[in-house]
Amino acid sequence: MSALFTPLALRAVTLPNRIALAPMCQYTAGPDGLPTDWHLVHLGARAVGGAGLVLTEATAVVPEGRISPQDTGLWSGAHVDAWRPVTAFVAAHGTVPAVQLAHAGFKASTYRPWAPRRGGVPDADGGWRPVGPGTEPFLPDYRVPAALDATGIAGVLEAFAAAAARAVDAGFAAVEIHAAHGYLLHEFLSPLTNHRTDDWGGDRAGRMRLALDVARAVRGAVGEQVPVLARISATDWLPGGWTVEDSVVLAAELAGAGVDLVDCSSGGASPSATVPAGPGYQVPLAARVRREAGVATGAVGLIVEAEQAEQIIADGEADLVLLGRELLRDPYWPHRAAAKLGATPAWPAQYLRAA
Repeated sequence: MSALFTPLALRAVTLPNRIALAPMCQYTAGPDGLPTDWHLVHLGARAVGGAGLVLTEATAVVPEGRISPQDTGLWSGAHVDAWRPVTAFVAAHGTVPAVQLAHAGFKASTYRPWAPRRGGVPDADGGWRPVGPGTEPFLPDYRVPAALDATGIAGVLEAFAAAAARAVDAGFAAVEIHAAHGYLLHEFLSPLTNHRTDDWGGDRAGRMRLALDVARAVRGAVGEQVPVLARISATDWLPGGWTVEDSVVLAAELAGAGVDLVDCSSGGASPSATVPAGPGYQVPLAARVRREAGVATGAVGLIVEAEQAEQIIADGEADLVLLGRELLRDPYWPHRAAAKLGATPAWPAQYLRAA
């Protein structure tokens, strides 16, 4: 029996297999962060393709939490209504729909990748002043952030909780907290970006406080039956930065705060980091966090072959594999992998003639 195609139970939700679509920004939202037909087709195609879990792109909990003006959001009832057709379609095809809740912090208000300009988007082009743990921009051409005060931090917690409740209302069966890639929660975690001396900075416990408080707020908002995941950057890949040892401690604390699976990515806090990218390069991070923190993990990063994904699950290095670019190239990768591994591809009836 294929390990990759065994179900994974997380609280009251069971994934039909261990393959997830990784959250990937599409930069194609309509006005005010509303998802469009692009999101229905993009996420729906991966459900038809057989992924067990489909995660949205980073979906902002407040308008100023968007990476670009074209990012999706979940800060109002209008967003709930706009997401419902997407979650209904994904669920109808046997896949678990999940949303990644995010706040971009000092990486917010930037141009999308294919725009003719780079850097921070000015107010005149629909941009805004971002926020962060301090007033240092990520790059010189990014906008200078405002440092969050106690009131601002309380607002972040309230926004994550409210967005999590809206996610359930919109039909999402699971939520993921984005605490990676140099966005707001990671900015507070990393000593490279958090130089505060108050209760939200200083030692590791102070720097972890915001992420843990968000996890508790999200768990309280969604109830006990809905799985909560957290994506972390398990290392900053730089001396003096966040380390995998820190991530083991954080993962155990996140589990205590109600997180069911830790999705282990890496990097993003500093543009000077050298990331040793290669096939499965982040799998050892997920394996170590799983082993030492005693929490379920997801592995992500250049996982492209069915046999590679199978081995990760079979060897107990992770409980879930998340595919990004590979599922952009081939939405039907899960069905092809099932055939390779001796499992039964769950092709939709409309496509059986090609199975």
